Amino acid sequence: MSELKLIKTYKNELQKYSLEQLSYKSEETVWSIGQMYDHLILVAHEYLDNMEKCSKLYDEQPLGKTEFGLHLFKIGGFPPIKIKLPAELNAPPNNSDSKEDLISRMDQVILRLSQWESKVDNINPKYKVEHGGFGWLNAREWYDLVGMHFRHHLRQKAELEQRLVK
Repeated sequence: MSELKLIKTYKNELQKYSLEQLSYKSEETVWSIGQMYDHLILVAHEYLDNMEKCSKLYDEQPLGKTEFGLHLFKIGGFPPIKIKLPAELNAPPNNSDSKEDLISRMDQVILRLSQWESKVDNINPKYKVEHGGFGWLNAREWYDLVGMHFRHHLRQKAELEQRLVK
C-alpha cells in the first residue's frame, strides 16, 4: 500500500471514533488513539521537513546509514517491536485534539506527501540529512520513512482499539 493510501486510510478511520474514544487511556503509561495520531502527524512533518532540507542542499554527503538504518531499509520497515525512545525524546503526545483537528492535521500530511510524490526522485540521492538512529538519509528515504512509520503503528492502533470501551 502506498504511503498516501495508507495515511488516507488512517484519516478515514478517524470518523469511527467518538471524542471520548480518541482521548481514552486504559492505563497511565499507554497512549490514547488521539495521542498516537498526534505522534504520527508530528513525526511525519519532521521527516518531511528533513526531506525538504535534502532538496535545498548543494553538498553531497558521503556518509551513509547506521547498521540499524541499513537493516530498516533492507526489510522495508520497522521490526515488529515496541521502540522506547530516550526520556528527552519521549514527551507524551497531545491528548486534547478534537476529531476535526486531527482530520485537518492529517490533511496537511497528505497534502505535503502528495506535493512531493512526483518530485522526490528528482532530488540528488547524495544530498542527505542525518537521522539520530538511522544515519544519513536522502530525500527518498525520508519520504519512505513516513509510510514505514505509519505502518509500524498499525499494531499499536489495533491494540488501542481492543482496549476501547465500546
